[in-house]
Amino acid sequence: MPDVVVYMKPTCPYSRQAMDLLNEKGCEFQKVNVAADEARHEEMKERCGRHTVPQIFIAGRHVGGCDDLYALEERGELDGLLGGAPSPTAL
Repeated sequence: MPDVVVYMKPTCPYSRQAMDLLNEKGCEFQKVNVAADEARHEEMKERCGRHTVPQIFIAGRHVGGCDDLYALEERGELDGLLGGAPSPTAL
C-alpha cells in the first residue's frame, strides 16, 4: 500500500470525513496536525499551494481535499490509487 499523508485539523469535519473514508478502505495513513504546528502548515502549503484542510497525498501525489477524495471514490479510482482492486461498481 502506498504512503498516504493527510494534513488535517482535529476540529475540521472535512478532515474527519476524509479520514473516515480512508479508514473504511482499510488504509493506514499519517495524520499531520497543522493546527498544532505552524511549520507543518507551511510545509503543506509549499507541497500543494493550498491552505485549507484536509490536503491528502497518496504515494507523494496530491489528490486534493475531502471532496476530491470522495470524487475519486465515486469514479472508482480510489482503490487503484490505494493499491487495491477496483470496486465492483467501477467495473
